[in-house]
Amino acid sequence: MVPIIVIVIVVLLLLFAVISFNKLVKQRNQVADAWSGIDVQLTRRADLVPNLVEVVKGYKLHEQQTLEQVVSARTRARGAAATGEVEEQVQSAVGSLLAVAEGYPDLKANTNFQSLQTELATLEEDLSFARRYYNGTVRNYNTSQQTFPVVIFSKALGFRNAEYFQADLDAKAAPSARM
Repeated sequence: MVPIIVIVIVVLLLLFAVISFNKLVKQRNQVADAWSGIDVQLTRRADLVPNLVEVVKGYKLHEQQTLEQVVSARTRARGAAATGEVEEQVQSAVGSLLAVAEGYPDLKANTNFQSLQTELATLEEDLSFARRYYNGTVRNYNTSQQTFPVVIFSKALGFRNAEYFQADLDAKAAPSARM
């Protein structure tokens, strides 16, 4: 009778380990998928920025430094692995560009510029949603790893906590695209 009880306990422990392992793998993949969602939005924004810069350049703005900052930040964002710091620099540079455009009524009335502003505002909302989704999946994944009894073997099986997407306090507000 004792060997049967031991076998049942071992089988139950193995079953628990397999279910827990599969759950962690699924959640780790969801975190990776959520990060790719952020990456897609950042790529969309990086593709939109040159169009915005070109429309603004057509108005011969004397704020050449602002245009150079936008182009430079966009270039770094395209070459980087979508880090929060680089993303914040792009966001700040685009915000500066839109602030400079405030002083040019003809530019603000330009339909191409208005269209790009609207697209940028929508894109920033999508990016904000992607960040929230990513952080939610990170929270679920990390919580699953850190709860007892999974915590006992999760690190031994190669599972590590994922990093939350965080922005600096200065970069938490999206640039205003409405004029």
